[in-house]
Amino acid sequence: MNGRILAATTGRILRQLRHDRRTVALLVVVPSVLLTLVYFMYVDQPAPPGAPGTFDRVALIMLGFFPFIIMFLVTSIAMLRERTTGTLERLLTTPLGKLDLLFGYGIAFGLAGVLQSTVASIVAYRVFGLETAGSAWLVVLIAGVNAVLAVALGLFCSAFARTEFQAVQFMPVVVAPQLLLCGLFVPRDQMAGWLQAVSDALPLSYAVEALQEVGAHAEPTGTMWRDVAIVAGAAVAALVLAAATLRRRSG
Repeated sequence: MNGRILAATTGRILRQLRHDRRTVALLVVVPSVLLTLVYFMYVDQPAPPGAPGTFDRVALIMLGFFPFIIMFLVTSIAMLRERTTGTLERLLTTPLGKLDLLFGYGIAFGLAGVLQSTVASIVAYRVFGLETAGSAWLVVLIAGVNAVLAVALGLFCSAFARTEFQAVQFMPVVVAPQLLLCGLFVPRDQMAGWLQAVSDALPLSYAVEALQEVGAHAEPTGTMWRDVAIVAGAAVAALVLAAATLRRRSG
């Protein structure tokens, strides 16, 4: 990869994103609206003595999950449009390489994910009184890494779609199982053995575990850093796979 080309690619994508007001609203406003719904759903739910409140437990995980689902959707459609309009084919006739393009997407949307997570975290902590033992900035960090993972998976899946409708169809295949098996609804150690094995292979499980570590411990733990490294490694692997499968145009 070329650092100058990578920086130029990242800047181009950020400029495009800035001028797309609907996407900006989706990234910044929607998570806060959904957090409001979560708050009023769980605000009056009792919690066992000494255990975190239901809202604290659910909202903490949602702060990591929102960037995942939104970035996956936005990125897969954005890359598909680059192919169907011929923009990608023109870009790849320049010195721009596939890895430069895909890592540029990863960095640009990762920064957007950090912005999204920062705004949502401010709403959760300041407005709705979310309480965690660890720092809110660790939550933002994990959510940002999660956003990069979603971007990488979205880019990878977009290679197999020919239309925007087909790109959206990957969401129940890629996103829904990770949400169901990440430990939000049932603790992973209480799942059937084969479900635990599937959960262990899904990167979102480690993002959720890292967030739970922040919720339970005042200082960053070794488990948290290990989980963050696993999620980051999965994101890099997905970006490399996306570069290997990227097509110039939709056939």
